[in-house]
Amino acid sequence: MKSITLLFFVGSFATISIGQTINESKVPEAVKKAMKKNYASVKEIKWEKEDGMYEAGFEVNKVKNSVLLDAEGNVKETEHEISITDLPKAVSEYVKKNHPKSKIISAAKITDSKGVVKFEAEIKGKDLFFDSNGKFIK
Repeated sequence: MKSITLLFFVGSFATISIGQTINESKVPEAVKKAMKKNYASVKEIKWEKEDGMYEAGFEVNKVKNSVLLDAEGNVKETEHEISITDLPKAVSEYVKKNHPKSKIISAAKITDSKGVVKFEAEIKGKDLFFDSNGKFIK
């Protein structure tokens, strides 16, 4: 189970973008302030930067989460680990049909700043994205 969780955590950062790990001292104050406001109880944050955006990776109640913020501290996207069984049924049907030799090894729910939900299913180190109904996106 630890290896699956680790794979999710590593994979979750790749879903938003492949960023470069940075020290918290390089994160703008507006971004840190937004994180403290929205996630006051979070103590340990791993920061990444990609294309002017900042991604905060952390755990809440042993669930992996990440938040993507712009340089002004506006939340652009949130992502949290979910159980594979919490994916829409259409996701597992798609994987079974289109990737018959693969198994979903981790899952996440992603919500953008407009409230649009999509799901991520990781198979063999590959991330598949689906809309809120489980229809394949990419």
